[in-house]
Amino acid sequence: MPHRSGPLLIRTTGETLLAARRAGQTHWRGSLDLGRSEGVATLGADTWTWSDRPYPYPDKLKDRTIYTDDGDDWVAVSRFSGGLIKLVPTDWGAPTFEIDGIKMLPTARISPFEDARRKVALVAPRGRVVLDTCGGLGYFAACCLEAGATRIMSFEKNADVLWLRTLNPWSPDPDAPEHGGRLQLAHADVSQAIAALDEASVDAILHDPPRFGIAGELYAQRFYDQLARVLRRGGRLFHYTGAPNRLTSGRDVPREVAQRLRRAGFAAEPALDGVFATRR
Repeated sequence: MPHRSGPLLIRTTGETLLAARRAGQTHWRGSLDLGRSEGVATLGADTWTWSDRPYPYPDKLKDRTIYTDDGDDWVAVSRFSGGLIKLVPTDWGAPTFEIDGIKMLPTARISPFEDARRKVALVAPRGRVVLDTCGGLGYFAACCLEAGATRIMSFEKNADVLWLRTLNPWSPDPDAPEHGGRLQLAHADVSQAIAALDEASVDAILHDPPRFGIAGELYAQRFYDQLARVLRRGGRLFHYTGAPNRLTSGRDVPREVAQRLRRAGFAAEPALDGVFATRR
């Protein structure tokens, strides 16, 4: 789906826009793409204009919600299809997303985009072919593009997540000319699609699956065996695991992951909030 270029509102930007109108100002300067850039809006009595298009002033906006214009009003960037999925603003600009209220990216101490950048650095993607198993909002892919990867094969199973990407200015557009076709994004379940990839066809892997209770197949030995099959010898892998509480979960997921990766043919050790591994 093509990326949408219209403005996005959060509560704080909506409030400053309205405050500028109440103060009698004719122009407002700020960001309407979640901190990616700044521009100037022209303020009228009933509408405001951005990039030569008029928009209605927002009514009361909620916290932790991002709004887009649907042609008539401002609506939350969210969908419900078996579960509520929504784009959620952060203090860092780059948004996270939630599924049924569960935050899918870390945001407490670091921008989710910066968090992705430091994890991508572990696999040193410059000049390499990268497998991005669970694309999400595309922050791993964006950082790989930024770092000079020659090709990124990215898979995302959830159609609603792919829709969120078309509205998120921090998500890379595979069709953007500046990317030169290096990002190939597929709407597919990587646990099945990986069987079609050639042996030793990728140089690096980024594996950021949902938690174990939701997607156990992405933590299974047979899947790790497939990761080892498609990764060339000496290739690097970062596997996000998070740090689930052992006392409540009864499991040491990072340790289990490292053990399975070793059985698949990796040298694996804890790193950041996951496991870093090298194909032996």
